[in-house]
Amino acid sequence: MSATPQHPQKNRVSRRVLAATAGLVTVGALVAAMPAGAHDRGKGHGHGHQSRTVDVQLLSFNDLHGNLEPPAGSAGTVSETQADGTVTSVPAGGVEYLATSLRTARKGNPYSVTAAGGDMVGASPLLSGLFHDEPTIEALNGLDLDVTAVGNHEFDEGATELARLQNGGCHPVEGCYEKGKKFKGADFPYLAANVTSEKTGKPILKPYTVWKKNGVKIGFIGVTLEGTPNIVTANGVKGLKFHDEIETVNKYAKELDRQGVKSIVALIHEGGAPASASYNYDCDSPGAGDGISGPIVDIAKGITPKVDALVTGHTHQAYVCTVPDPSGKPRMVTSASSFGKLYTDTTLTYDRRTNDIVRTSVESANHIVSRDQAKATDMTKLIARWNTLAAPIANRPQGWITADINGRGSTAPEKPLGNLIADAQLEGLAPADKGGAVVAFMNPGGIRADLVHAASGSEGDGVVTYGEAFTVQPFTNMMNVVDLTGAQLVAALQQQVSGSNEASPKILQVSKGLTYTLDLTKSGADRVVADTIRLNGEAIDPAKTYRVAMNEFLAGGGDGFAALGEGTNKLVGASDLDLFNEYLAAHSTADAPLAPPATDRITVVQ
Repeated sequence: MSATPQHPQKNRVSRRVLAATAGLVTVGALVAAMPAGAHDRGKGHGHGHQSRTVDVQLLSFNDLHGNLEPPAGSAGTVSETQADGTVTSVPAGGVEYLATSLRTARKGNPYSVTAAGGDMVGASPLLSGLFHDEPTIEALNGLDLDVTAVGNHEFDEGATELARLQNGGCHPVEGCYEKGKKFKGADFPYLAANVTSEKTGKPILKPYTVWKKNGVKIGFIGVTLEGTPNIVTANGVKGLKFHDEIETVNKYAKELDRQGVKSIVALIHEGGAPASASYNYDCDSPGAGDGISGPIVDIAKGITPKVDALVTGHTHQAYVCTVPDPSGKPRMVTSASSFGKLYTDTTLTYDRRTNDIVRTSVESANHIVSRDQAKATDMTKLIARWNTLAAPIANRPQGWITADINGRGSTAPEKPLGNLIADAQLEGLAPADKGGAVVAFMNPGGIRADLVHAASGSEGDGVVTYGEAFTVQPFTNMMNVVDLTGAQLVAALQQQVSGSNEASPKILQVSKGLTYTLDLTKSGADRVVADTIRLNGEAIDPAKTYRVAMNEFLAGGGDGFAALGEGTNKLVGASDLDLFNEYLAAHSTADAPLAPPATDRITVVQ
């Protein structure tokens, strides 16, 4: 399958008519076929024969999460709507292919800059996560990434570790991983404009950078979502303050403007949800930005018109939309899915006279990083080198399964892999000396992959390796068992669909024995039907105390679950990954593999 471009988006006042099916070629298409920078749209004063405008190619991607190898299972596919309306799944991703895609795209484009929208690292598969994401930073250096914003996952190991990824140096505890080699750090800037130190009040990393070539200057401002502390463990954001995205971008856009930098791109680790999961869905239909919802819409509408384009992320969705800026002018807002499965190619027409982007000429499209193209040999060597170091741990069998057990790839509220993880946590923490848990909760966002039946290497079909288990549970969060009242337990379930989670519900994965009805025809907290909640067949007693197991992130009230953060009498247990591996070992053998668990705990009314 070739890398098919998403339906090209353009500001409505100048949208090109695509008439290829009728055998027509527009003048615009002929111009687009010329090398970037070759368009002669009028000569500027004092530039001799130099064209007044130059086309700058902005290549972008987001939410790589250390996926150097092609993601397995449904996590490694892109949905594509065909001409007849059917939807197909296209295998995509892997840095060997991403490198080839970007390098091919750059050909014929002398003015090309590559930017990312955050979460380059964190929640990474074992190949990168085992080495604190040094392999991913090395790969991004090789991809010639010019700049990225920080995302929430860049804070998983705290600001000190993020600074090490930027500046280099060996890990403070584990040291250098390769004899005679010191980690060099990122050769591109991480931007953290809205993340300041509580002590100094200043950004912990550069707030912006300016890309320059032959007099062309484009400023990049990078921010992560203001709500990062709600979705990262407390230790990860200790001593940091996160500020409003709009106010921060507007502040630094004004500063860049005063410096004479009129062309500005905001890299924002916050996103939206298009009406279709297909990467080639036109989210400007019927009108500009009509097909997208979520936090990025309001952010885009509030960011100063001084900013010419928004590269976004966080929601792992694919979209290329035009959302009006505060002056009502359409402005490009893009996101390229996740895991390196897509990249966005945006043309920014730079006017040398005004030093600004001609907004009506901005075009953008997403492209599949297909696996039927040549691999980049330097990335193949990089992966092989780190795999050799990881192999003794990664290839160790942990369990056996009869079929795929979907987690990340499941769109259902209750996921088979979610049930498996919650059951593993309950079993490991139910003994009195381990915490005495009677129920376990797992946050859906912490399930980072599927368990795939097909072999990923030489281990054989059905074998779950340590590396595969790590990819599912890469945070190695410590487990907590706490006291919660029945009233707090019910409140926590209601917080799945209310408060900060009302617009985008976060359905906890629950251990066996807990059942309830989720009525999606209702609104807010009422969607959890309180009188249907049962634990081992008995109604929840609001006044009774229950021992509840969950990872330290949820126990800190993460993901909007304030009720879970009210737990008392805390006991810290083993890590989530250890419990997961112990469960796989205890419940499966080569002769008696584990079947996907039933999903019958949450009754969903649509």
